[in-house]
Amino acid sequence: MSLDGKIALVTGGSRGIGRAIALRLAEMGAKVAINYVSNPDAAQEVVGAIAAMGGEGRHYKFDVADTSAVNDSIAKIIEDYGRLDILVNNAGITRDGLLMKMKEENWDQVLDTNLKGAFNCIKAVTRPMMKQRWGRIVNISSVIGFLGNAGQANYAAAKAGLTGLTRSIARELASRSITVNGVAPGYIDTDMTRDLAEEVRAKVLGEIPMRSMGSAEDVAGAVAYLVSEDARYITGQFIHVNGGMFMG
Repeated sequence: MSLDGKIALVTGGSRGIGRAIALRLAEMGAKVAINYVSNPDAAQEVVGAIAAMGGEGRHYKFDVADTSAVNDSIAKIIEDYGRLDILVNNAGITRDGLLMKMKEENWDQVLDTNLKGAFNCIKAVTRPMMKQRWGRIVNISSVIGFLGNAGQANYAAAKAGLTGLTRSIARELASRSITVNGVAPGYIDTDMTRDLAEEVRAKVLGEIPMRSMGSAEDVAGAVAYLVSEDARYITGQFIHVNGGMFMG
């Protein structure tokens, strides 16, 4: 599954799942643009890790919820590399709380980053990909977008919205050899889940048929497949990486 000569952008690529995706695409031969918002050291570490394996990466600071910043930054990436072939919409945030107590700003922040952010990036890459008649777009959703979760109405709504966005844009772009798919991780062993209280972690594991959390590399493997030529005839689909927690 070679990506030699391809240029990829991974939003939220400085840590966790985004970092694993960036490294996997670089291993496959892609040159990778790493988006971040607040941690330049982490972004530079990913660029260094890519360089250490003989690849090429650069980091770009912009907020995916900021339409102008997205447009300017993606134009800069295309200027730097001459093209953009792969977009992975991974950037996301949480602002958890029960709906009756949820602040409007917490609703708006999550929807703006997790759903509008994907819209902004897809819209910015659509014309360049259509002109080159090739592209791969992968949206990172969540099992929560399919199951729902108490205390995460904003996050679940944003991730569920990605399902409709993915399938609609897949229909719009299919004739130009641009595929649009999604990956929906379950509980993945990251910094966020490692901070869970022991009783919460035990409850989560009890809901997973495989009785273990996944790794960021498990998610990266699904993304790697979807952006490769092996998946050229797959569009509008979701791969669920959740150990059997949701089967749909």
